[in-house]
Amino acid sequence: MQNGTLLAALDLGSNSFRLEIGRLDDGQIRRTEYLKEVVRQGNGLDEARNLSADAMQRGLDCLARFAERLAGFQKNQVRAVATQTLREARNRDEFLRRGHEVLGFPIDVIPGREEARLIYQGVSRLLPQSDERRLVVDIGGRSTEMILGQGFDARVMESFRVGSVAWSMRYFPKGEFTQDAFRMAQIAAEAVLDEALAAYGPGQWDTAYGASGTVGAVADMLAAAGGPPGLIPRAGLEWLRERLLKARTVDKLQIDGMKDDRKLVIGGGLSVLLAIFDLLGINEMHAADGALRHGVLYDLVERDGADSDVRSASVRRLARKFDTDAAQAERVAKVAVAFHGQLQGGLGRPPEEIDRTQRKLSWAAQLHEIGFLVSHSSYHRHGAYVLDNADAPGFAMPELHRLSQLVLGHRGKLKKLEAELADPAFAQQLLALRLAVILCHARRDPDVEGLKLAAKPRQAQRTLSCRAGWAEAFPQSALLLREEAAAWNKTPWPLQLSGF
Repeated sequence: MQNGTLLAALDLGSNSFRLEIGRLDDGQIRRTEYLKEVVRQGNGLDEARNLSADAMQRGLDCLARFAERLAGFQKNQVRAVATQTLREARNRDEFLRRGHEVLGFPIDVIPGREEARLIYQGVSRLLPQSDERRLVVDIGGRSTEMILGQGFDARVMESFRVGSVAWSMRYFPKGEFTQDAFRMAQIAAEAVLDEALAAYGPGQWDTAYGASGTVGAVADMLAAAGGPPGLIPRAGLEWLRERLLKARTVDKLQIDGMKDDRKLVIGGGLSVLLAIFDLLGINEMHAADGALRHGVLYDLVERDGADSDVRSASVRRLARKFDTDAAQAERVAKVAVAFHGQLQGGLGRPPEEIDRTQRKLSWAAQLHEIGFLVSHSSYHRHGAYVLDNADAPGFAMPELHRLSQLVLGHRGKLKKLEAELADPAFAQQLLALRLAVILCHARRDPDVEGLKLAAKPRQAQRTLSCRAGWAEAFPQSALLLREEAAAWNKTPWPLQLSGF
């Protein structure tokens, strides 16, 4: 990306939606605009984990206002990420579809550990560079992320299902502050967070930082009471709890530095923060300027380059972990990308869109045999399951699912992917991958000279042609390609063979 490029990150949290817009300046991103709206989607999950109509509409209304500010932005300049509430919501697909229509950009639901990684990226980018070992904590509305890292490197990441909105709804449902409510809320939070002690306990870090809503709100209140700006000592949390107990109810709560939108969730957030301080032996915590949205901005810059894209590193790690045949994976990837490029040449796609699509196709090719480690029987199904459930830094859940479906579909019947084949881009990727797997079946570099895959704009049919004598020279491959054409001719994307 060039200096001066505008970038935008949207954080669709359980309590608030945030839009951060910045301008790229020699590797740094300088803020040009910041918008925040309290949406409280986390309050809208019912017992069946469905998002209520009201909560959904609040979110869509906010996205409509953000969309006006994003007019003129290109797809590679904007990324919207959603966190715990939409990870939990059973009807999230409806919100994601409508949100995409309203916003004009897709919304990625990211796994908890990926949220943690991006939070650390945001925090570390806005801190002075040092070799200190950092503990970063972000108490969100329905989840809490913890990260250990050094410099820009996040080394240990975890997400726990405890947060300010969820705990306020459960232990302070009527907005009443009592000793028993605080005691039960803290005990429950420690029970959820107890497994963090081994990895995040004393001796594992030098300095503790807190990011985003709860920590920022607590730091503001303590500073307004005369404390050091940006610092949260253990005694300050006790003082704040006493203030809440003295007020007894949310309606009577008056504390300098507290914003009105924080009152309804301060009880739950403070309880979780107290539990973290006690469990991990924290004496003081620094409020960090960076947050998830900043990490998303810097991740956008990294995604712009194939070499620096953290997703490429995740793919390599998965391939090593599942002991894939690296030479075969590279062979299949090379042929698949070549076929895909031939297809795109006749369809007039923008170069940057082709590059993104081919990068994902190459990842699928590199991972298409990861299921072998589980079993050679139906290994494509095992591989798809692994990808749908993998811990892969850099990937959003929909991206991993797309890879899983390519792996699932690289062999076998196409009927199992009937819904996915409605997407022309997916169909093109899958065709290129399946043809590559067929041609590389002997696990050596295939002779692809003279093989051409072509398509015409606004026409469903694809044509694979070969040079004279190719089919006679490679009869097994020719037979497999004829069977492949027959399979595609049962789909909306027929494949014609020419010269076979």
